Amino acid sequence: MDKTKIWAISKNLLKVLITVGAFYWLFSKLDPKDIQEVKEALLSSNPLYLLLALIFYFISIVIASSRLNSFFKAIGLNLPERYNFRLYLLGLLYNFFLPGGIGGDGYKIFFIKKNFNISRKKVLGAVFFDRLSGLWALGIVSGALIIFMPRFAIPNSVTIAVLLIGTISYLYVLRLFFKEFLANFVITHLKALFVQGFQAVAVICILYSIGFEDKFSPYIFIFMVTSLTAIIPSIGGAAGVRDYAMLSLTDYLGLDRHFSLIISMTFYIISLIVASSGIYYIFRPQRLGADRLPSAKEVEAEIDKEEE
Repeated sequence: MDKTKIWAISKNLLKVLITVGAFYWLFSKLDPKDIQEVKEALLSSNPLYLLLALIFYFISIVIASSRLNSFFKAIGLNLPERYNFRLYLLGLLYNFFLPGGIGGDGYKIFFIKKNFNISRKKVLGAVFFDRLSGLWALGIVSGALIIFMPRFAIPNSVTIAVLLIGTISYLYVLRLFFKEFLANFVITHLKALFVQGFQAVAVICILYSIGFEDKFSPYIFIFMVTSLTAIIPSIGGAAGVRDYAMLSLTDYLGLDRHFSLIISMTFYIISLIVASSGIYYIFRPQRLGADRLPSAKEVEAEIDKEEE
């Protein structure tokens, strides 16, 4: 067995171990009463607010797709917004269900390289900075929430200084090494803030659906911070991993774990519903300008070939 095959198997095994480990820890910390209370809260939740949460999350995905397309335009790849959105939905679907270690981003990179006259390196750079802009927005929103959360006892001047230094350093690196992405900086990063903003509103709707009447900011903060679990290798769209992270941070901050679990579970279901709409393009690949979509094995084999 060659090194490439061993590495692929190791990555997949790591994903399974992390996911199983997260679920094991999560359920070891919950007793049947916790699970029953969460179940009852979900069953009695207000469907109108849940629908609004779904709508606001969907809007965030539309903006996220447009943000990625702005990065594509910076490298000279001019995809129609509608076409890019279809491909984005397919990528979301594959982040949940694609077997192997490539994920939705890897699939999109392969698909674009195969169907358009552009180098994989440029597409990879656009996707990477799209993700990086999302992390920047997470930092900004989380920092703003810290300012409104006295329990952290962090001076506002310190929080603001860290955010400013981080943003300036980020801009400096872009100007020094990635000038092509600097021209669209304002528009792409405004879109990144709107993505996080609409997802925060979706969380508020989830809390309203179960009659929550306390302060929203601590739970939105936990939600934002645990969004970083998306970068941890796992399976099923980070199933279990985010729940583990949210519960850990909830206990650390002394908040009600039931609300955090409801947010995590409901948001996972909502994101799964939206991502599942990408199934349509598996059966109708013509909508993406292809007779058929390449399989996961074909994509992995091509990527492995390029990395040799």
